Amino acid sequence: MEIRHLKYISEIVRHNSFTKAAEALHITQPTISKMIKNLENELNIEVFARDGKQIKLTNAGEAILNHAGPILQLYDGLMTEINDLTYLNKGSIRMGLPPMAGSRFFPEVLKRFQEQYPGITIKMVEDGARKIEESIADGTLDVGVLLGPVDQAEFDTYPLIEDRLKVIMHPTHKLAQRPQVELTDLAEERFILFSRDFALHDRIISECRAIGYTPYIVYESSQWDFIGEMVSADLGIAMLPDIICRVLNPNKIKAVSLINPTIPWELVMAWRKEGYMSLATREWISFTKQIFNEQT
Repeated sequence: MEIRHLKYISEIVRHNSFTKAAEALHITQPTISKMIKNLENELNIEVFARDGKQIKLTNAGEAILNHAGPILQLYDGLMTEINDLTYLNKGSIRMGLPPMAGSRFFPEVLKRFQEQYPGITIKMVEDGARKIEESIADGTLDVGVLLGPVDQAEFDTYPLIEDRLKVIMHPTHKLAQRPQVELTDLAEERFILFSRDFALHDRIISECRAIGYTPYIVYESSQWDFIGEMVSADLGIAMLPDIICRVLNPNKIKAVSLINPTIPWELVMAWRKEGYMSLATREWISFTKQIFNEQT
């Protein structure tokens, strides 16, 4: 039994005529008669008791008709929802954003996307890039912003932002008047880092160890603005992307270029290579890629 069988039976009863039902369904009368006969043969029952020109349902036909209404309503609802999803009238996206990326780069993008696709819900999770990467990998998130480089065997990506880290310190710090500092100059400093869920946490430690020392970490935080406040209170030094340093109060914090080595800060949009991806998520990827391309 197929959905169309239920539609045919409902239309025949509604019109009390095979011919009129066929016209309403835009098929021929022999076709609708053949489909009903095939159904009767399949189920080994009679749906209609043929008595001259009268069309009457058998008991089995009555049972089918009683269930046909709710089934057809559910089917129509399903097809409407599928069409909405297909044409992006509705849907949802689970997206992960690191705090720095979310606050600086995405409010306007989100606004423009919602204006174009008001029926799509975006469920955002703010977390460190490392935690977001894990959530994309296990399917908890559909897409997210990560700190590059990422595993190209597991994720597809496209670049969003390319920047470098600067060292931020209190304006009275002994290194604050230099145009640039080397990583070796910071060996005796008190470091304020992002927490362990953030990829920058391990990145900075690895860079320091590569030149011969392990940084002395005094505080960790998940919020870049709080890190800035701790630096302005002269509790230690920290490293933030240049684009973030530009919004810090220069009267309270001095940002100095880092060299030997420079530490890149590259944000990428990432999603799993394998697995199902909704149309809404595909459109989000395409939409944001276009906007960030316009900005470069």
